[in-house]
Order: sequence, then C-alpha cells, then structure tokens
Amino acid sequence: MDQETISPAEEIVPLHCYRHPDRETMLRCNRCDRPICTQCAVRTPTGYRCNECIRSQQKVFDTAQTTDVILAGILAVGLSFAGSWIASYVGFLTIFIAPVAGIITAESIRWVSRRRRSKLLFRVAAGGAVVGALPVIIMNLVYMSIFGLIWPGIYAFLITSTIYARLSGIQLNR
Repeated sequence: MDQETISPAEEIVPLHCYRHPDRETMLRCNRCDRPICTQCAVRTPTGYRCNECIRSQQKVFDTAQTTDVILAGILAVGLSFAGSWIASYVGFLTIFIAPVAGIITAESIRWVSRRRRSKLLFRVAAGGAVVGALPVIIMNLVYMSIFGLIWPGIYAFLITSTIYARLSGIQLNR
C-alpha cells in the first residue's frame, strides 16, 4: 500500500478574518467560531470573541425601560440642581458634599429604575447631573462672579463622575 504521508504543515489552511479578508489569522471566536484577526478579537475570561458576539451578549444585560431613562434624567437634574445650589454657598466643603450627593443620586436612580440598567440610563443620568448644575454656573456667569464659578464647577464635575461610575459599574482597582 502506497500511502502518501501529509505533514501537519500541509494540512493547515490559512484562515482570513471575516471583517478584514486581507489578513490571515489562526484565531477564532469561541462563540460563533468565525475567524478573527488580532484587531477584531476581544479578550474575555473564556477566550477571544468577535465584536458582534460581545455586542449581542451585552444587549442581554440592558434591561432598562424608557420610563426608567426618563425618570433617571429628571431625578438627576433635580438632585444635581439642589446640590449645586448648596455647593455655591459651602465653598471648600463641596469637595466632600459632591461625591455624597452623587452616591445619593445614583442610588435613588437605581431604586426608581428597580435596578434595571443600560448604557443609555447611566449616560442620561450623568447628563442630567450636568444639566442640573448648569443654572448655578450660568447665574454666576451672568453676575460676572468668576470666583463663584469654581465650586459649582467642581461640584458639577464630581457629581457627574460619581453618578457615571456608580451606575455604569466601573470598578477601581486597589
């Protein structure tokens, strides 16, 4: 019997990325098994996945409804405005008050939305915090109080970043 022996190098057929056909690759998405290049690969704890599989997986976790987003925006504007008004009078204590106001606002939004979440929800909440802080900043601009812009500006930055971090689930490494 004549059998031709095929070396392992001859068996490998080069794969091409499904998004970049000009790039050869040996990687495959561990969910849909499509070939992906290193630029398209997203590293997960279980292996590499393509962008489409990552997006479809994230959509499962977006559970917020339209009313949740509207209520989050209204709540963020109202609480941020109240805090901004207070911050314009307390000066240096704004550094301590703003993060606490952000935590209270974020937890209020979580309660109102029944812990449902989505990217739009925390973006609207952060935008609402900025909008709520703007009237005090604009009032100080109208009265030409440049010094009066410092603490409301710091307040706006701190409450917005706190709300965004709390609702988006950003974890700071220790």
